[in-house]
Amino acid sequence: MKFIADFKEHDHIIGHYLCKFKQSLKTRTGKTYYSLKLQDKTGTIEAKVWELTKDIHEFNEGDMVKIDGNVLSYQNDLQIKVGRLRRSQDGEYEMSDYIPTTEKNVDEMYDKLKSIIKSVENPFIKTLLENILVKDTARALSLKTHSAAKAMHHSYMGGLLEHTLSVTEICDFMSRRYKHINRDILIAGALLHDFGKIYELSPMPQNEYTNDGQLLGHIVMGVEMVAIEVAKIEGFPHELATLIKHMIVSHHGEYDFGSPKLPSMAEAILLHYADNMDAKLTTIAEILDSDNTPGPWAGYQKALSRYIRTSDFS
Repeated sequence: MKFIADFKEHDHIIGHYLCKFKQSLKTRTGKTYYSLKLQDKTGTIEAKVWELTKDIHEFNEGDMVKIDGNVLSYQNDLQIKVGRLRRSQDGEYEMSDYIPTTEKNVDEMYDKLKSIIKSVENPFIKTLLENILVKDTARALSLKTHSAAKAMHHSYMGGLLEHTLSVTEICDFMSRRYKHINRDILIAGALLHDFGKIYELSPMPQNEYTNDGQLLGHIVMGVEMVAIEVAKIEGFPHELATLIKHMIVSHHGEYDFGSPKLPSMAEAILLHYADNMDAKLTTIAEILDSDNTPGPWAGYQKALSRYIRTSDFS
């Protein structure tokens, strides 16, 4: 198969892809067409089915489909004009080719995470983290396999673990450079700040918002989870539980970014900036990795509201 990352304008594509999104729309003249988003492990691409003929068989969002189409450029982005399409049949494709996956070793990342938990000194916090992230094997598996977002940074299998570990390592590094930082509370916030995403997003390859995810979101669900687990630990200090919950509640940093509360502790401010930095820099890395335009500029990026340039120079 030819992967989406290798598509070029004028390519003729015949192959199997995951239909990530399907929408039935109408042209200005009232003619029905399909707008699709196709996916493989290297990325996604927009596709249009302008002619709903007998060569376009019935299919649904989330299906594997075999397409016959041509790659063209529209507003500086590649898309596929699909001429023929049908559902793929079992045995015609390898599912591993269609699930974007972290480039890092999941087991090694998880071992690093466990070693950080072992370094926590407060016995209540250590027990809380062990119960959630280590002893609960179902949750541990979800952490290893979930993405950290539907479409933005770390939107691939293992992305949640990669992002969580990265943010925690940044926080650990910075905790030694400033006064009034309680490292154990900071580590707890870093490890748990996005853990609610295992409930907010469905598993890969669907990676869609769940019903609870749409109605509550990962911040609320993360705080609820901590409250439930804290109640299982005899003698867990109420004030300590509140401080950890505040880390989760405030990690988006600003009301405009969906944060119910502004960070009101040094640890919470540090976590917000570590989270934001890892998300932004990973987004830029993904943009530059997939950019094929000549020269150092990758063009205007809506996700970041700016033009992005490499640091290459001659």
